[in-house]
This record gives sequence, structure tokens and C-alpha cells, in this order.
Amino acid sequence: MAYRVLFHVNEASSEKHQTAVRTVRNLLKEMPEAEVEIVVQGDALPMALAQESTLVTELRQLVDQGVRVAVCHNTMKARGVSADALIPGLEVVPSAVGELVRRQQEGMAYIKP
Repeated sequence: MAYRVLFHVNEASSEKHQTAVRTVRNLLKEMPEAEVEIVVQGDALPMALAQESTLVTELRQLVDQGVRVAVCHNTMKARGVSADALIPGLEVVPSAVGELVRRQQEGMAYIKP
């Protein structure tokens, strides 16, 4: 059975960002074959920015392990952030809500750390 898991991060708290990354790491230790995606939205946007994030190394490592980190374009547009400000390897999706709906419809389990 292939496990598919979707993590939703939309809070400003750096502790929440760290918890999300730690939870993904723990999941991958137990289920290294799992397909994992982190959706970053709203107040969590600094988590994805190369010049602001305290988790650049950790997110790059997760991307290197095959984790997809999807950042909401609507949030980026509302805050005047361009894609080149993101940590390399992160992806832009049209909207976080649309991504969450699509991916859950495709069978991914939803986790809100």
C-alpha cells in the first residue's frame, strides 16, 4: 500500500513550522516510501522564503528526499513575493485551497500539524 500524506501549514509561528518539518521527518523514518507534500499558505509564507526561513536547510533536505513543498501563489501575490524569493526546490501552486482539495480528492491523508 502506498501512503500519501498532505501537510497543511498556514500559521506564522516558527514553532509550528518546526513541528511540521519534524513531523514529516518522523513520518518518513517510519514510512520512507510515503509520498509527502507540504502546502504552505498565508501567514506561514516566511517559512518558504530563502531570506527569512529558519528552516532552509531542513526544507532543502526534505525536497532532496522527494517531499513536495507547494507554496500558494495567491498568498505570494497578496504579499508582493515573487517565485525567485522562495527556497530553491519549492514549487508554486495557483492556490493552497485548490491544492488541498485536489490532493485530498486524489486520496492523500490531510494532516494539520
